[in-house]
Order: sequence, then structure tokens, then C-alpha cells
Amino acid sequence: MESPFRSEDAAFRFLLLSIGAFALIVVASWLNPWVGLLVFLALSGAAVWAYTRQGAPSPPREQIEQLGTSDEKRVLVVANETVGGDELMQVIGELALTGRSLFYVVCPALNSRLRTWTSDEDPARAAAQSRLCATLERLSSVGIEARGDVGDVDPLVAVEDAVRKFRPNELVVSTHPEGRSNWLERGVVRALRERYDVPVTHVVVDLEHV
Repeated sequence: MESPFRSEDAAFRFLLLSIGAFALIVVASWLNPWVGLLVFLALSGAAVWAYTRQGAPSPPREQIEQLGTSDEKRVLVVANETVGGDELMQVIGELALTGRSLFYVVCPALNSRLRTWTSDEDPARAAAQSRLCATLERLSSVGIEARGDVGDVDPLVAVEDAVRKFRPNELVVSTHPEGRSNWLERGVVRALRERYDVPVTHVVVDLEHV
């Protein structure tokens, strides 16, 4: 049976806290049974809150079955509004210089919640397609071959679809800066790092300071 504690130190701390809590309940009950009951309920609620905050252990990261030769770099680039940013173009250029590299750019179709609920995704997909085409043309103009596609509104689903199709051995995720990025607020970069057993590079593109 797997231990619920991450280390022996964690188990020891739990033991000390349990002894302290038990002693506190005994003393409170000795002073007044109702006070003892309230202390028990308060400590029980605190324990449940702490357990739920800790969360379940993360599942093992997904191993992506590799395609091509061992020296071939297959880079999946994930970006939407920032897909044409200079910072992202610089990172792609640096990766292209490290050896034989294949790039696949996926642009999740950014959409408002209202349009998503009403299944009106055509404008969002058209805008994403326009940005994607401009980026692929820009890369081609400097000798970098890349292909790509418009992805699902949910960036995690878009990446899942692209991983299944392209089988990358590296991910590059581009977002707006912290505070203006919905993806960072939703923990998209963190989720990708936890899910896939490949390097994930996060590129911040500040379009307001172009």
C-alpha cells in the first residue's frame, strides 16, 4: 500500500500535529464538553481543508512516441495573439540554428465565452488562420520551413491534437506577460510541463511594447 505522505519528515510532522490536536481537544473537553466539541469540529475542518489544498499526486508525464531520426528536433510551437511576436521568432530562429529542426505551429482559436457558448467560432478561427499564415510566411522568408494549423479553442486540447499528429520532442509556448495572459492565469504552461515528458519553453511576448 502506498504511503499518503511524501516523506518521513511529513509523516513525523503529521504525528506531532495529531498529538497536539488530541491534547488540545482533551484540555478543552475537561474545561467544558461543548468547548471540546467545537475545538474538535474546528480542527477536523482545518484538516480537511489542508488535505484538499494538497491535492492528489500528479499522474506520470506522458511519453511522446518519437518520429524521425534521433538527431531530428521536432518543435511544436503554441501561440495565438503572440504568434508573430519578435521574441517568439527569435527563439524559433535560435532553435533552427541548432541542427535539423522541423516546426509545427498551432494557433488555438481564441474566442469569447459568449461566442463559444453559442458555437460561433468562425470569426475566431478566421483570425487565428490569418495570424498563422502571416507567421508561416515570415518564417519561410528567412529560410525556416514550418507548417501549422488552427487548433481547438482550449489550448490544452489544441496541444493534445497537435502532439498526436506531429509527435514533437520539444514544446514552445508563447503568451502575453503575466497579468494580461489568460493562459498563464489558467496555468496552461504549468499543465503542459506536468503532462508531457519533453522540454517546454515559455516565451513571453509583450505586444504593447513593440
